[in-house]
Amino acid sequence: MDLSVFATMESEVRSYVRAFPTVFDTAQGPILKDEEGREYIDFFCGAGTLNYGHNHPALQKSIIEYLSGNKIQHALDMATGVKKRFLELFRDVILEPRGLEYKLQFSGPTGANAVESAMKVARLATGRSTIVAFTHGYHGLSIGALAATANSWYRDAAGVGLNDVVFHPYDGYYGEDINTVALLRKHLEDPSSGLDLPAAVIVETVQGEGGVNVASDQWLRDLRELCTEKGIVLIVDDIQIGIGRSGKFFSFEHSGIVPDIVTLSKSISGYGFPMALVLIRPELDVWKPGMHTGTFRGNSIAFVGAARSLEEFWAGENNIESQIAHRSAMVVERLNAIAARHEGKFSVRGLGLLQGLVSEQNNDLASAISREAFKLGLVIETSGAHDEVVKVMPPLIGDDETLLKGLDRLEQAVDAALAA
Repeated sequence: MDLSVFATMESEVRSYVRAFPTVFDTAQGPILKDEEGREYIDFFCGAGTLNYGHNHPALQKSIIEYLSGNKIQHALDMATGVKKRFLELFRDVILEPRGLEYKLQFSGPTGANAVESAMKVARLATGRSTIVAFTHGYHGLSIGALAATANSWYRDAAGVGLNDVVFHPYDGYYGEDINTVALLRKHLEDPSSGLDLPAAVIVETVQGEGGVNVASDQWLRDLRELCTEKGIVLIVDDIQIGIGRSGKFFSFEHSGIVPDIVTLSKSISGYGFPMALVLIRPELDVWKPGMHTGTFRGNSIAFVGAARSLEEFWAGENNIESQIAHRSAMVVERLNAIAARHEGKFSVRGLGLLQGLVSEQNNDLASAISREAFKLGLVIETSGAHDEVVKVMPPLIGDDETLLKGLDRLEQAVDAALAA
């Protein structure tokens, strides 16, 4: 397959085309097909953007109907019928049944835009500047969000200083016996620790890019308690692990905490269209009109997909949590079997349908497994500080047969990589 135009015309910054060297053409559900007709099972899902798979028929139908009706396609933050419908559904299907009260800010269309907005409004509301972020955290690559992203590979590309963010060890960073929230409390209560009272703490309940690191429910509850006690805004970045990937719509539901601010993007549109949301506790919504703006604050087509996905997958009896739990159990069982068959080489960690097969001894092994998987017709990526984790992210819905076939291919890729 000729990929020369990508090498000659596209910037050297391109990445996924290098990992998955083919020209993809069509997609349906969990299956991608390239221009030569070869099929691939998708355990990547657009890095969490396609939680419901590719081109779901119900979402596609609503989108086509909207596009064919001369409806509003671009409206900045003006009121439109489709935006009204999304707001009503998000209130009625997501927030009210969970006892949550948030104002919704439509930031620019990416997760990084949402993170920038969240940190900015937290600073505005508190009058303080420092943000506490965590080791192995990933929050985006625009300058403000990059300041809270831990990986030096990304930080080294900034070209400027990354200020006003202090990094603290995530849950388990020093092992199971050290409670890092207790360490944070010690720093906050010691007037000579050098840590100023922060405006906010930003955290992922599961660090996807950071290596599928899972914060315990108790750790999250301790963090919530500390932030409440000290008047610190707690921001949960639910951009990748949210919208059902953890097994619930919001990942923080497992722990029972209620963040002050939540960032959402990726799968919120349901269909892959750019869209991001910032959920803000009403008393923190201190923005003045137009104080934070952007040309693409509300993609009409994204609203269509988002509204329809809430109806299709989350409203009433349509709730897909049981299906996610069933598929998660299948994935975890197979990954544990792979780890057991290769004793000492792998461990397994994750939550819901974000699972990691962790190489314990060889940092190059996960990348080798990803390459072998692609040869076998499986698209799967790696994560972690050393790319030592095979990140397993199949669609939340679909048939068991295809999921098992993908897991078979993963197991074959593991065997091939170990034999090489």
